[in-house]
Amino acid sequence: MKGFENEIYYYLLMVSNLVALVMLFAAIKWPRVARLLFFLLFAWASWMNWTTVMEKPQVYLEYATFTWSALYRNFINGWFSQHIQLCVGFIATCQGLIALSMLLNKWIFRTGAIGAILFLMALIPFGLGSGFPTTLVMAIALIVILSKHADRVIWLPSRQIALA
Repeated sequence: MKGFENEIYYYLLMVSNLVALVMLFAAIKWPRVARLLFFLLFAWASWMNWTTVMEKPQVYLEYATFTWSALYRNFINGWFSQHIQLCVGFIATCQGLIALSMLLNKWIFRTGAIGAILFLMALIPFGLGSGFPTTLVMAIALIVILSKHADRVIWLPSRQIALA
């Protein structure tokens, strides 16, 4: 994907925003399903980032063209450009930990959800390059889950949660 001139990019943008709206709806109606969706999203992102950074680390430099933030652009073209595998490897590992936290409960889930919210909010300056407003909608979905369902585990029916 070479930027905004690529027509496929716009289809992916529409799909990512649709997925974010589905995740928000699930967070409101079926929070356990939403947590499973967040597990799948962050597990996939972790795998994808690890695979990409090991095979084609230079593709991450393209994100400098998407951001509206001079700070982000300067960081990507500066220090980051010399330490791509370190940075993306760290991010991918954190994404994997966030994925695992979605399956757990109490403080582990809360910590992972807060990490996910911060991560998603940090992507906002990439604008349309991060599918804006996808990451904002997903952060809101996590806030909904965190505020109402943080102590529940996703694999027990609601009536059994009281006994756990």
